[in-house]
Amino acid sequence: MTPGEPAGVGIDLCLQLPLTEIPATLIFISDPTVFQQRAQRLGLKVPLNQLNPKSSNLMSQYQKGALNILPVTFDATVQPGVLNPQNSPGVLRSLDIAIDGCLDYQFDAWVTGPVHKGVINQAGTPFTGHTEYIESRCGAKAVMMLQTPGLRVALATTHLRLSDVSHAINQALLVQTCQILHQSLQRD
Repeated sequence: MTPGEPAGVGIDLCLQLPLTEIPATLIFISDPTVFQQRAQRLGLKVPLNQLNPKSSNLMSQYQKGALNILPVTFDATVQPGVLNPQNSPGVLRSLDIAIDGCLDYQFDAWVTGPVHKGVINQAGTPFTGHTEYIESRCGAKAVMMLQTPGLRVALATTHLRLSDVSHAINQALLVQTCQILHQSLQRD
């Protein structure tokens, strides 16, 4: 899991996860110092376990009940609620590590926390969203799907102005989106 913007709610949400029973092995890709400081600020006693990113087997280092962190360092001090474009490279590094881990089959899935697109753009990186970033890195079409018990919604377009949506949708896009969705639901 990548918590996203370090000044945002993603870190806070991640800190809650080891306190709940989740049927998954979670690894968080972010700055351990930020997690430690935020846990203190929130009064949470969550054991942190920093994984060695050079290890060929991350799972051998995994500690049940701890917040297992694959470290990424942010360039500037993180203050909750205060956005800082200097930390955008760290956010993007965490996304890159997650993408590489999925492509190398180190990770079975990836959960993304919220990022602030405007702050990443202010830092000089054109960024419209996770979906487009994944497409660019992987050289393949990605489909965003939202899921809740009993309902799955796949989007044909992402991160467009509402006035641009009707111009972007066409038969070829809908067929491609449906084919990708069908293949993924069958395989995954």
